[in-house]
Amino acid sequence: MAMPAVKKDYLFQTVLTFFLAAISFTMISPMIHLLAISLSEGKYVWADEVYFWPKGLNFDVYEHIWGLKSLWRSLWVTVYITVVGTLISLALSSTMAYSLSRNTMKGRKLILQAVLLTFIIPIPLIPSYLTVRYFGMVNTLWALMIPGATGAFYVIIMKTFFQNISSELFDSAKLDGASEYGILWRIVLPLSKPVMATIALFHAVGQWNAYFGALIYIRDPDKRPLQIILKSLVVNTDEGALGGQGFDMALQTPEMVKAGITLFCAVPILLVYPFLQKYFVQGAMLGSLKE
Repeated sequence: MAMPAVKKDYLFQTVLTFFLAAISFTMISPMIHLLAISLSEGKYVWADEVYFWPKGLNFDVYEHIWGLKSLWRSLWVTVYITVVGTLISLALSSTMAYSLSRNTMKGRKLILQAVLLTFIIPIPLIPSYLTVRYFGMVNTLWALMIPGATGAFYVIIMKTFFQNISSELFDSAKLDGASEYGILWRIVLPLSKPVMATIALFHAVGQWNAYFGALIYIRDPDKRPLQIILKSLVVNTDEGALGGQGFDMALQTPEMVKAGITLFCAVPILLVYPFLQKYFVQGAMLGSLKE
């Protein structure tokens, strides 16, 4: 006897739910493991007995992290380049995408082909460094924000979204005497919150996690972002990255401090997603449509 369609659908939904729950757990399990290590006593961490639940609950690691002045300074640098860099990226990408979406722009096909070329062939490291040095941005925070501000992916997504906006709105605005800048500022951008939020999230996450640019361009320790400290601490086990405030071996192990600082670097950007979630899915879908 065949199974009713309703039961088949319920069975499929149940299996899918458990499957997605398992996949989600594999994604968050490293964070849970790090949290358990950072909240455990050192003797249990040394014995490798901590997995997904802390043993001997204590907050010594976070008290230690709270007092790291170099870490808070790097947090401010990271927040600054993330916020300002994202705003710069949105401004440049949206204006360029709007221009490329207008049929009246001369040479737009040639420019679009050039943009696509940068998407296929990345810029070599040495010419990129020479360009940054030529404009005097070495050892400045501008070097971490300007070079990657406009990406081909962002421009293409925004251009596709702008082309889906009704042309009647543009015609009506022109009849009312609006300029191209006025149309962009008063009509296009207010209607583009989903795709703008999507691009902002993509760029902010990439900016927050980036460390290679700072590794190349930044010499001043006071201008190092969080990811440089995290790399020096986790990969190279360099306690000097903490500004001379190393581990107190009587209270915590290096693994505990590394786990705590890793969470310290990851949690702030994770908290941004819930505020953009409602725009994120809608923007990703709308930006992929074509007329």
